[in-house]
Amino acid sequence: MEREAVEAMLREKARRLLESISVSETARDEAAAAFASMDRRMAAVDEAMRPAQARTWSACKVHDNVVRSLRAAEAILKHLDDVHQAEPVILNGPSKGLTDYLYAVDKLRGVVSFFTSKRSCAAGDEALKNVDQLLSKAGVELEGEFSRVLSKCSKPVELEPLFNCLPSHSSAKDASEGQTNPGAACSLPTLVDPRYMSVVSKLVQKSAELGRHKQFMKIYRDIRSSTLELTLKQLGVEYVTTEEVQTMQVESLDAKVAHWIQCLQIAVKLLFPAERVLCDQIFEGQKGHCFAAATSKSLLTLLSFGEAIAKSETSPEKVFMLLDMFNATLELQSEVEVVFQGDECSGNRKSAMNLVKCLARMTKRTLGEFRDNILKDSPKSMTTDGDVHPLTSYVGNYIKFLFDYQSSLKLIFQESSIRDGTNSRLVAEITGLIHALETNLDVKAKQYKNHALGNLFLMNNIHYIVRCICSSEFKDVFGDDWIQRHRRVVQQHATQYRRVTWGKAVECLSSQGLTSSAGSATEVAPDSVANVRSFSGTTPRSVIKARFRSFNKQFEEVCQTQINWAIPDIELHDNLILMIAEILLPAYRSFLKRYRPFVENSHNASKYIKYTPEALEQALGNLFVKKPLSEQGH
Repeated sequence: MEREAVEAMLREKARRLLESISVSETARDEAAAAFASMDRRMAAVDEAMRPAQARTWSACKVHDNVVRSLRAAEAILKHLDDVHQAEPVILNGPSKGLTDYLYAVDKLRGVVSFFTSKRSCAAGDEALKNVDQLLSKAGVELEGEFSRVLSKCSKPVELEPLFNCLPSHSSAKDASEGQTNPGAACSLPTLVDPRYMSVVSKLVQKSAELGRHKQFMKIYRDIRSSTLELTLKQLGVEYVTTEEVQTMQVESLDAKVAHWIQCLQIAVKLLFPAERVLCDQIFEGQKGHCFAAATSKSLLTLLSFGEAIAKSETSPEKVFMLLDMFNATLELQSEVEVVFQGDECSGNRKSAMNLVKCLARMTKRTLGEFRDNILKDSPKSMTTDGDVHPLTSYVGNYIKFLFDYQSSLKLIFQESSIRDGTNSRLVAEITGLIHALETNLDVKAKQYKNHALGNLFLMNNIHYIVRCICSSEFKDVFGDDWIQRHRRVVQQHATQYRRVTWGKAVECLSSQGLTSSAGSATEVAPDSVANVRSFSGTTPRSVIKARFRSFNKQFEEVCQTQINWAIPDIELHDNLILMIAEILLPAYRSFLKRYRPFVENSHNASKYIKYTPEALEQALGNLFVKKPLSEQGH
């Protein structure tokens, strides 16, 4: 029963579902018919409205065209009015008010921009012609204003603050010891009054907008270049030629070189960097070219003095000027590279580097010519007393002074270090000077008729050279071998002097040809050792007396002759006297002890035995001090 009831319920539901589907299809068909009828009515309405819509769209389009035309006309009239307002301002020039003038220029530039975009506007073409003329005049006027303002605010820098900023050293030796002025770290000088910078910057900015930047940079270059030159002139720097340098005295040149170095430092450390800063502040573009042009003439004026010194006639003393200038320019080279950086400033950098190279080249040339001049020094210019020759003194001191510039000379001769004197180009150069001197001294020594004086001359001069080297820091550079070798040369000349001078006197004290017993009274020539006769077992008193007389004569002649000779070095003097005494006094004591009995009881014995050993020693000690023999103790 339950099953039948369920099936009956399901059949009822299926029937109702079919009835609903039938009703939905009927409603759908009725809705479709209604929509179709509505579409037909709307198409009829649209067709009826179309003429009215066309008339309305045409009216709107005409209205929009009228509005746009009115706006265009208004804009044209506004820009034409701008021209009308700006024209009298431009014609009156910037002197009436720079702010209004620049505003008028901006208005005209706006007019140009507007009408340039309206190429079909006839009124615009006419306006552009007028505006172009006005802007051209404005550009010229602004150039004049820029020139006027920049000239007004460009004044030479006060000198005292500049000098106070400089290092205090002026030589290579001081520089190597780091002796500087604490004030050297002060700030750069102000070249233009800050009150004018705003106006100058506005003018330069407007020049770029008007396409007249090059003209403004030319004005800047001319005015600032002249101002820099005037500052240098007040410092005492002017263009110098080689001919002018050659007429100056050496003493005057020394002072001028020291002053030039100061001015070079002022320019490179202070003036040029300050000018670069100013140029960077005023011109934001193309500043390198502008700065190079503004400073090139002043730099060339500065360098002209150095070039004139380098190219003038050389002399030995000028080498120290060249080295001082070389040190100064080389020391500043890194700062030159910084301040003149950029391709535009390459000419300025090259000029500075060329001077460094020129000074180095002339230093080497001067030393070479000095060596040649030493060799050529007149052989007849000898000292009369065998003293140190002025040339020797000059060369010795010259070499000592050169050591103060050792680091610079190493660079000039392209050396990385100086250790081995045989391999060092610098040491080879200096030993070349000494060798030239020694060669010349040998020639001079041969001019002495008295060979002993020639030997004394060489001894004094070679000793002086050795002492100069030993008293300088070049001692380590030359090395012990060189010094010992030259000391042996001094000793050789001293030995040769002793042999030539005292050989005959010592021969008189020889026992050769004499016996210890007195014999016959046979006489010989009293003053001639060569004529001394030897007899078997006997020696006449006259021969012994002759020996004493001959010795006395030889000794007195040497003392009389050499009392006015010179040995300026005390140690060398004492050593030579000791060397003489070591051979003379023992020989005299021995001869006196052995043969004194033969003559001491003779008549006028004091004629033969004139000196005691002590008197001889005292007389020897008085040699080479220009003290007459009569004043020496016997």
